[in-house]
Amino acid sequence: MAVARRPVTRLPRAQRVSDILAAARAVFSERDYEESSISEIAARAGVVEGTIYKFFAGKRDLLHKVIDDWYAGMLADYQVRLAGIEGTRNRLRFVIWSHLKSIEESPGLCRQVFNEVRGQRDYFTSSVHDHHRHYTHFALDVLREGIVAGEVRSDVSITLVRDMIYGAVEHHSLAYICGQGSLDVETAADQITDVVLAGVLVTEAESSDQRLDRIEAKLDRALAAGS
Repeated sequence: MAVARRPVTRLPRAQRVSDILAAARAVFSERDYEESSISEIAARAGVVEGTIYKFFAGKRDLLHKVIDDWYAGMLADYQVRLAGIEGTRNRLRFVIWSHLKSIEESPGLCRQVFNEVRGQRDYFTSSVHDHHRHYTHFALDVLREGIVAGEVRSDVSITLVRDMIYGAVEHHSLAYICGQGSLDVETAADQITDVVLAGVLVTEAESSDQRLDRIEAKLDRALAAGS
C-alpha cells in the first residue's frame, strides 16, 4: 500500500524573498564579502541554495538588494522627522547625527558599502548610488534653506560643504566600522556641526552689510521707477 505524501507548504514568494534578505543582511553584517556565502544565507533563511538564485542573480546582486533595503528603511521617515526640527543648526545637526547613528547601528553594512559597493565600476549607475544621492540631498536642502534665511553665507559651495560633512563623519567613524573602539554619536554630532557652521554661518558684520546692500538695491529700484 502506497504511503500518501504530505503536501508541502510553500511560503508565498514575498515571504521567501523577505526571509532571504533578512538572512543575507545578518551574514553581510557579520562577515566580509568574500567570507559571506550563499550556502550560509540559504541555511539561515531555511531554503535551499537554488531558491536564492530564483530571486537573485548572485551574491553581489543580493548584497545590493540588502543595501537598497537598508537605505529605504533609513529614508522612510527621514523627511518627516527633519520637518519637525527648526533652525539651521538643529536641522544640520540632525542630518549629521542621523548618519553617525546609522553607522553606529550597522557598522557591518557600512563596511560592505565602503569596501564592496562604492569601488565597483557600475556604482554610479546603481540603485545604491541613487539612494545615497537622495540620502545626502537633505544636507543640501538644509544649507539652501539656511542661505534663504540669511544664516548661511551665499558664497559657499553647498555641495562642497555636503562632501565635507559626510567625509568627516565617515573618516571619524572608520576605526569603529573596522571593529576597533567605540563611537560617541552625540559628541561627534555636536563637534562636527560646530566646525561646519563656524565656516559657513553669516557673521554679524556680514549680516549688516547684506542688509545695507538690500536697502541700497531697493533705493536704486525706487529711483529708477520714479525717473
